[in-house]
Amino acid sequence: MTATQLEQKPKSKEKPDIARIFLTQRIPLLAVLIVIVVVTFFINDAGGYLTAPYDFDYMSASLINAVPLAMLGLAEMLVILSGRGGIDLSVGAIVSLAGMVFGFAYGVWGWPLWLAIIATAAFGALCGAVNGFLISYIGFPALIATLATFYAFKSLAIVINNQQPISTEPIQQLFSLSKSVELPIIGQYIPDIPLGIFTFLLPTVVAVWLLMARTAYGRRLYAIGTNDVAARWSGLPVRDTRFKAYVYAGLISGLVAVVTVAQFASARPDAGVSGNGMALPAITIAVLGGVAITGGIGRVAGVVLATLLIVWLNAGILLAFVGNEGSQYQLLALGAVLVFAALLNGLTNRKYGGAQS
Repeated sequence: MTATQLEQKPKSKEKPDIARIFLTQRIPLLAVLIVIVVVTFFINDAGGYLTAPYDFDYMSASLINAVPLAMLGLAEMLVILSGRGGIDLSVGAIVSLAGMVFGFAYGVWGWPLWLAIIATAAFGALCGAVNGFLISYIGFPALIATLATFYAFKSLAIVINNQQPISTEPIQQLFSLSKSVELPIIGQYIPDIPLGIFTFLLPTVVAVWLLMARTAYGRRLYAIGTNDVAARWSGLPVRDTRFKAYVYAGLISGLVAVVTVAQFASARPDAGVSGNGMALPAITIAVLGGVAITGGIGRVAGVVLATLLIVWLNAGILLAFVGNEGSQYQLLALGAVLVFAALLNGLTNRKYGGAQS
């Protein structure tokens, strides 16, 4: 065979590495896991192993739990992306305290709803600014700073109204914000969707995506999370960028406070900290969604898909057991998912140098 013939011989195409795709691309993996979870519970439902039907109506109704979880998952994504051990353990306490502020503003003082929501979001941002100042400008480790503010905000939420919730008539009427609605045109063919998906979750998802993908701030946040020393030498405002990440996380937590008040039809001082609180599930969702705990890597779509996975998994677990036993197994599943995400991140780092998204 001549040299010319050798040059003309077509090169064999490399086969795609499926394992690499699922290890380095978190979104396809999460999509497959969601399908596996849903199909598994559908099969169990068809076999009569569940206490109630696991169908599309039930899955749609369970999305009401996705609203606060996904929003706080996005808040955690912002602070974790900032690097240097970025984390916010206080988001649940901010939800509790900001919820009480909203209860006073709208339920007691009679402010207009729109003004009360803006004030609550601004108050959440102020709480986030306290975290950001301690971490970015004072130099406290994020774990210690947000643990301290967690206790402070939680205490203030309890004492601000003598440990009593605010359940005035305007607050009780907010429960309508949590109802499910029929979509126009195609609504008769699909289950009703919780209203909070459209009024709070989708606007937050779009805003965070635009912030991260279409603004200079988003590029700076990824840069300082990857290597803040190099970012500083490049002239980037490292401290200001990290500070704003915590402010945005607090703002989102303030909006979640409004959501929880509407869901409970009451401004409760323990809304974000009762049981295991909201912070740990939010961190779990962020990590499961592909946000690298070391910072600099993470996508909005991954957080949203991770939320769907957790919500529909928890919804199925509740039906797999009689009584309240299922809620305990939800905690086991959450821990198992977190271990799975950590192992997956470790494997990706060792095998592919941490290239994941």
